[in-house]
Amino acid sequence: MYTIFKDDSSIILTDNLKYSDEIHFFYFNKINLEDLLNKIENNTLHITLYDADIEMMWNDFSKNFKLIEAAGGVVQNEEKAVLFIFRNEKWDLPKGKVEKDESIQETALREVEEECGVFDLKLGDFITKTYHIYEYKKQQILKISHWYKMKSSTKSLKPQVEEDITEAVWKNDKQMQQALKNTYPNIKLLLKSLQ
Repeated sequence: MYTIFKDDSSIILTDNLKYSDEIHFFYFNKINLEDLLNKIENNTLHITLYDADIEMMWNDFSKNFKLIEAAGGVVQNEEKAVLFIFRNEKWDLPKGKVEKDESIQETALREVEEECGVFDLKLGDFITKTYHIYEYKKQQILKISHWYKMKSSTKSLKPQVEEDITEAVWKNDKQMQQALKNTYPNIKLLLKSLQ
């Protein structure tokens, strides 16, 4: 199953018919993707698309976008607080684009280091991928972000202001719940997968 976000809307690609009684359920081969994207442009909709061959559906869906690979981390310190960044008026987790000749793991570590000024990172297990669609220079982008667990004991954080990050902070459980009220749906889904 793939859950792809566009702003506050979601598109689920699934090969499981248990979702067939949902309001916005469609067979993948019966929809026009461009019309569907236009429909969610100004509405918050949660759409489920079905096909028995999920990999074929993913390939057909994703070829309509420029794909960008990114990687980042859910970083915890010794007190189990999670590292958050504040950018574009939203709380987020550190991540960024994969550079040429760089592994996904190298990207994840580099981006957290650059965006937060953390230099004692320990890479942990792969968590999951998240997907979101956005428009950039009149082109539809599908960003695939790879997420890893990480550890750090860095106390003094330094936000990467040239990337419009105004804060890099550790948040305990209570503070994290507050931050989740002003974050992106894919970050909520990612953190929920860890509970």
